[in-house]
Amino acid sequence: MDITPTDTALPPPSRGSVTRIGDRVFSGLARGSGIFLLVVMASIAVFLTIRATHAISQDHANFFTSFEWDANATPPVFGIGVLIYGTIVSSVIAMGLAVPVAVGIALFISHYAPRRLATPLAYVVDLLAAIPSIIYGLWGAIYLVPHLKGLNLWLDEYLGWTGVFDKTDPEGAARSLFTVGILLAIMILPIITNVSREVFRQVPKMHEEAALALGATRWEVIRMSVLPFARSGIISASMLGLGRALGETMAVATVLSASPVLSAKLLDPVGGTFAQNIAAKFGEASPFGRDALIASGLVLFVITLLVNGAARLIIARRKEYSGANA
Repeated sequence: MDITPTDTALPPPSRGSVTRIGDRVFSGLARGSGIFLLVVMASIAVFLTIRATHAISQDHANFFTSFEWDANATPPVFGIGVLIYGTIVSSVIAMGLAVPVAVGIALFISHYAPRRLATPLAYVVDLLAAIPSIIYGLWGAIYLVPHLKGLNLWLDEYLGWTGVFDKTDPEGAARSLFTVGILLAIMILPIITNVSREVFRQVPKMHEEAALALGATRWEVIRMSVLPFARSGIISASMLGLGRALGETMAVATVLSASPVLSAKLLDPVGGTFAQNIAAKFGEASPFGRDALIASGLVLFVITLLVNGAARLIIARRKEYSGANA
């Protein structure tokens, strides 16, 4: 008897027939976890909004442009102009220093280093990512600040004409937003490196082998195959690091003393960040002062949401070019 392809072909399984109880349970747990997370985020937003509205309604200064912070005064005056500037500037410095170095380290571990060196190096990076921020803060105050004095003097001498690196007190300690940016860069470096390294390892080997077969050098393989594929992952890793830089508290409070002075001179010991201001003043604040601090925390919460939303938008636009959906 002849067997035709029609006779041997099996009917496609229906969608409902392959669904198992475990799949349904897992799907329900995943959906429930997502809904729970949204409820928690919404609850935090509602709590912050209620407490912040109560404080801002009694503020006798402009909340967004005022530099003074004295919520216990009569009448209360407080503003976040200095905090917005300090948070953004220190985070930009940290990202500018950390992202190129982290991507370079991740490429070295994943594509250049021999296995005997890459494995322990990856472990060291993992350990650095797990160090508590207070340890970084103590190291920054005890070691980094004294050793940055020479760099500050060099920047003041050769780049002081820009105004940005003009140091008002050349003999003063290096407790400035510039030092905070360097410390934050060191803190977020392991996070960006770890995520970028894992993304580079997901690049299909056939892409790299095809480029090598065409005569490409190792750098050309990375430039044409690895980096385009990993672009979305690098952006995600950078946004993860930025989130930690924006919300870092203890390390910044250890290195920089909060000051209600806004200055474009990055080497002067003035300024502050949202998280540092909350950590430094929450313990001694009155109930109304805590509401004022919560209002500043609400602004940081919104900034973080906007940054994450912008990152998701960038990733969605570049996903079709990255090969991540291949």
